[in-house]
Amino acid sequence: MLERSVSTNTQEAYIHDIQKLITFLNISKEVHSPNQVSKTDLEEFLLWLHTQGIGASSQARILSGIKAFYRYLMIEDSTGFNPAENLDMPKLPKKLPEVLNIHEINKLFSSIDLSKADGNRNRAMLETLYSCGLRVSELVNLKLSHLYFESGFIRVNGKGNKERLIPIGSSAIKWIRLYLEFDRKKAAVKPTCEDIVFLNRLGTQLSRVMIFNIIKSLATSINVNKEVSPHTFRHSFATHLLEAGADLRAIQEMLGHESIITTEIYTHLSKEFLRDTILEFHPRN
Repeated sequence: MLERSVSTNTQEAYIHDIQKLITFLNISKEVHSPNQVSKTDLEEFLLWLHTQGIGASSQARILSGIKAFYRYLMIEDSTGFNPAENLDMPKLPKKLPEVLNIHEINKLFSSIDLSKADGNRNRAMLETLYSCGLRVSELVNLKLSHLYFESGFIRVNGKGNKERLIPIGSSAIKWIRLYLEFDRKKAAVKPTCEDIVFLNRLGTQLSRVMIFNIIKSLATSINVNKEVSPHTFRHSFATHLLEAGADLRAIQEMLGHESIITTEIYTHLSKEFLRDTILEFHPRN
């Protein structure tokens, strides 16, 4: 895990996955060592996960953790056999992410009460999410020293602590500057958070859960009949760029996707957009 530079959350998830396997082996098998686990044991483990009500996507994530665990054991010469090597991943249903249209995004932005103490901050956060396609973790960790407004870029630390530069639009810059000038400047910032852009009322870093709750509350207030989360803005960012003719490789770079395959899901979204446009506006439809 150290070689892969994964986050603390990912490391904890891997450990949790291995603990699930240990629980199964303790219940069903006389297995006391990773060397004793067979491919059949792992297949039965996946079946057991299914009986526990764990869905295919969660099964795939758990199996991914187990595969990583056995690769590590092989590297460390702690085992001479990898039972997970040729194990097939559960087939996942293709589920397209929820996307807001531009009207819904504008309505969401307009619903923010700017007279409240956190109004400018919340508007600046949402503008930044949509303008840059950030993950919520990248938003809460955004640093003042990584804002290059004169050049029109920001720098973020993405998955695996990989840095990337992302263009930022004029609207997001305007709202961040308003927040910094009229709100953040007055905050009693805690010693470890001087360089963090978005702060709570205690002068400390916002949590990802708090961002989710803010967005959920705003979506409810305007009766958006969709599952809206911080990631919805990231999906909307990518989809709207693609619909406007942006290059898929450029979108991949801005999103920080390691593989173009991950980004290609937005081509499916774009096809849905084209289909809906034809059905709505073609004179013979």
